[in-house]
Amino acid sequence: MKDEMKKADIASQVIELAVTIQQIPAPTFEEEQRAKFVRALFQQETLQEVSQDAIGNVYARLAGQGTAPPLVVSAHLDTVFPRETKLEVRRQAGRIYAPALGDNALGVAALFGLVWQLRARGTPLPGDVWLVANVCEEGLGDLRGMRAVVERFGAGVQVYVIIEGLSLGFIQHRGLGVQRYRIEAHTRGGHSWSDYGQPSAIHELAGLATRLIGLPLPEQPRTTLNVGRIGGGTSVNVIAPDAWLELDLRSESPQALADLIRQVENLVETASRPGMRFEAQVIGQRPAGELPPTHPLIQLAQDCLQKQGLEARLTIGSTDANIPLSRGLPAIVLGVTRGGGAHTLEEFIEIESVGKGLEQLAAFVIRAFSVA
Repeated sequence: MKDEMKKADIASQVIELAVTIQQIPAPTFEEEQRAKFVRALFQQETLQEVSQDAIGNVYARLAGQGTAPPLVVSAHLDTVFPRETKLEVRRQAGRIYAPALGDNALGVAALFGLVWQLRARGTPLPGDVWLVANVCEEGLGDLRGMRAVVERFGAGVQVYVIIEGLSLGFIQHRGLGVQRYRIEAHTRGGHSWSDYGQPSAIHELAGLATRLIGLPLPEQPRTTLNVGRIGGGTSVNVIAPDAWLELDLRSESPQALADLIRQVENLVETASRPGMRFEAQVIGQRPAGELPPTHPLIQLAQDCLQKQGLEARLTIGSTDANIPLSRGLPAIVLGVTRGGGAHTLEEFIEIESVGKGLEQLAAFVIRAFSVA
């Protein structure tokens, strides 16, 4: 009974810590305040080698008792929401609603939940566990935080464990390839009446966007194209001299993604003509990679979920795991609870599942040291 109470207490503490973290704005490139908070908590937990690198990642080491290669357990600090977003919290019927609570305040709080779980179990670890709260996972961050983490630790770790708050039950072992562009249109512009007939950057870019979204995409392997942002012009009565859009390309297959990239770049190149210039700049690349489903770490993750009475589903995603996976390094994404509404103001987590999520995470970390 005491053990069950202790587990429930840890889960409750993690949930409340997640709410506290969620209340600290952390748009991509603006994670400083949240990073400072997490660093202070690492120090309060008397973890070793607490530090912050030049890019903003926060590190702490939970010392083991042996010389086995360490594990790296990370969770991203940043959110998709701008700083002015109202971070209201609503508790209702076993759920907590709050923007960015599951993605990824709960993941960051789970770093501390893992420490508390491991200490409560008292199981000696044969190696160190490095805890990392990293920056720049979302949007145009281009995974630069995790790139710095992998540059620091390289191949000298057992596994990179990526925590995503809303992914309980899913084992992401494949990194989804992504390429992102900013496409700009430039022309002379002019007055909407007296210069009518001159090319408008907005009109031309809209036409290009129509051709882009008309490109045929294979259903298998699943491949997507999305115009996520668009803007330009100076006034309602001005023929726009400049306009831009941001484009996101994804595919389960590196070859299919490469084919789509070629088509997009060809469309942009051939759209230019005298008096109308288009440019495409790569603003994000998330390289693909995977850990085979037969890998012992995948089988271990499945077992840890099943021991919590949860079905384990192997899946693909675009996360920090892309970086180590693309370099042939073992990496896996594990979740903390179920929920929904990710990247919306109605994002929510389910309270009941948090305890099970923390249990599977702690069990995985302990047993991962024995996986060759």
